[in-house]
Amino acid sequence: MDVTEVLLSAQVVDSTIRKHAEETLKQFQEQNFPGFLISLSGELANEEKPVESRKLAGLILKNRLDAKEQHRKYELVQRWLSLDVAVKSQIKACLLQTLSSASPDARSTASQVIAKVAGIELPQKQWPELIGSLLSNVHQVPPHVKQATLETLGYLCEEVVPEVVDQDQVNKILTAVVQGMNANEGNIEVRLAATRALYNALGFAQANFSNDMERDYIMRVVCEATLSPEVKIRQAAFECLVSIGSTYYDKLAPYIQDIFNITSKAVREDEEPVALQAIEFWSSICDEEIDILEEYGGDFTADSDVPCYYFIKQALPALVPMLLETLLKQEEDQDQDEGAWNLAMAGGTCLGLVARTVGDDIVPLVMPFIQENITKSDWRQREAATYAFGSILEGPSPDKLTPIVNVALSFMLTALTNDPSSHVKDTTAWTLGRIFEFLHGSTVETPIITPANCQQIITVLLQSMTDAPNVAEKACGALYFLAQGYEDVGSTSPLTPYFQQIVQSLIDVTRREDAGESRLRTAAYETLNEVVRSSTDETARLVVELVQVIMAELHSTLETQKLSSDEREKQNELQGLLCGCLQVIIQKLGASEPTKYAFMQYADQVMTLFLRVFACRSATVHEEAMLAIGALAYVAGPSFAKYMPDFYKYLEMGLQNFEEYQVCAVTVGVVGDICRALEDKILPYCDGIMTLLLKDLSSNQLHRVLRSCLCTHQVLMMK
Repeated sequence: MDVTEVLLSAQVVDSTIRKHAEETLKQFQEQNFPGFLISLSGELANEEKPVESRKLAGLILKNRLDAKEQHRKYELVQRWLSLDVAVKSQIKACLLQTLSSASPDARSTASQVIAKVAGIELPQKQWPELIGSLLSNVHQVPPHVKQATLETLGYLCEEVVPEVVDQDQVNKILTAVVQGMNANEGNIEVRLAATRALYNALGFAQANFSNDMERDYIMRVVCEATLSPEVKIRQAAFECLVSIGSTYYDKLAPYIQDIFNITSKAVREDEEPVALQAIEFWSSICDEEIDILEEYGGDFTADSDVPCYYFIKQALPALVPMLLETLLKQEEDQDQDEGAWNLAMAGGTCLGLVARTVGDDIVPLVMPFIQENITKSDWRQREAATYAFGSILEGPSPDKLTPIVNVALSFMLTALTNDPSSHVKDTTAWTLGRIFEFLHGSTVETPIITPANCQQIITVLLQSMTDAPNVAEKACGALYFLAQGYEDVGSTSPLTPYFQQIVQSLIDVTRREDAGESRLRTAAYETLNEVVRSSTDETARLVVELVQVIMAELHSTLETQKLSSDEREKQNELQGLLCGCLQVIIQKLGASEPTKYAFMQYADQVMTLFLRVFACRSATVHEEAMLAIGALAYVAGPSFAKYMPDFYKYLEMGLQNFEEYQVCAVTVGVVGDICRALEDKILPYCDGIMTLLLKDLSSNQLHRVLRSCLCTHQVLMMK
């Protein structure tokens, strides 16, 4: 077989040729696995072969050594370890040879495959000569060999745990990497590979960071690399600083002033990828100090194992103005969906972490910026001021913030209604949500929502839910936290007079043609669920009526035929939201006898819909529908037995789906709900359920989280 020809055919556009090539490769693998791997490694190493076939050969080889799923990964590891030593030696020789290739793609692919093999063999005390061989390569004259070797060392450090490599070899790896980073290294690609390798090697450097001289040297080289003329090297160096901030926080004191100077210059003057990492350094320091302060409560003694150095508090007067400047660097067309990331967002996120770290101390530093910019004609200034305010609402005490919020609330409601900028509206709605999340609820002594402003708040939020999808989604979020604050108020709630209007507005949002944008439909259903959860007996009748509305919505999703894969995915998502909503309604109505009785008149129809949702899916069980059935079983009690004949096959399907362990875990939980509901009426199904639970427990594919869940429920079944 001409492996090159088959590998090239496996990449062509023509699906017939491509599938035939894929089938040929599959047959080769099944008939002669060692020969298959040797052919791939030989293809990768052969300088006369096309780069496309070499790359694919390396990729297939890598995929025969590792997988995301734990059970599959275990199988691949065992298969490699069982290969003949001579076969493995031949493959490894080809991989090492490829590091000298003239093709950058071939070298990079080989680097990754070598690391995968090392990840399997080094813990088994195999391939002991690998690291020595790589280190000897670092001294090779051709820069491309040096670059590929440093890249390999970086991948290797990513694949293996530090305990696998002895300290002498760790020292040599770090020496090689740091020397490669040095400013006097003339080759840019070598220096970049070394800087990226250090990022992965930092976890190995515990002993080195405990040695003052070695730590000073590493820190000096990293800081020098942040000043490189090459943007990628500067970015990689700042990524190293971020990792050092998290991993070696307790060693940073001698360097923190220099790091502030470097990061401050990068944030103000450098290109965005570099500036983002410079901000991320301070976010990582905040994370460390927040964790320390939460764990130890600020009670430190001279001999504390984990002292807090209060780096953020010390840097505050200079750090906060730097972060506030970033808020003014928004992009005109910036994506306001989740996942978008730019300098302004990074700065606001870091500002929020600073507020959590230092509490009240941040307020006087931020308020002048807010007051100066909140009414300016440029939307960027208004949005930045609003973003700054929203960012500091978690951390400072309610006593410090409440007087400010009471003044700002009316202004913000007006801005949400009238500001001409969608960006400002978006951030204003988000900030209102933060106000309601952190300064509203049964634990807050001074309420910010009063009979005087409640109607205006609800009117503005409902109006904003008709705005652009990104604004409407944030308005739903604000309403969510507003409702959540009334969950524990008892028999009366300020939202009661507006309950029907709120529910109708949220249903209208879910039906918007553009509800698929900006997570709007999901936000509307999540908010509807919270409004139901926080409702009182006074609105129970309206919650019962809502059952019919949601049932009708779910029914309509089951009537559509011949869906494309994209449409089917959207249908599954919508069915999940509707089942989740019914679950919340069932739990709410099931909490008292009168409302439970009112709901049970719909129980047969609801269960029929859930079963139809399951029937839509050929192989998997819908997680949210399963959870809703658990809630229904709890409310129905022994009368749930009448549904078991039709439902049992889906219960089996869920218990057998241990590849999607969340689905299996949910199903196991529902088994517990059903056992409690049916009591002795579960007996006809016990043998089948116990058999499946035992089968799950004996599978090496079982996720560890699920294993403990299964053990708990087996005990329940045996009772």
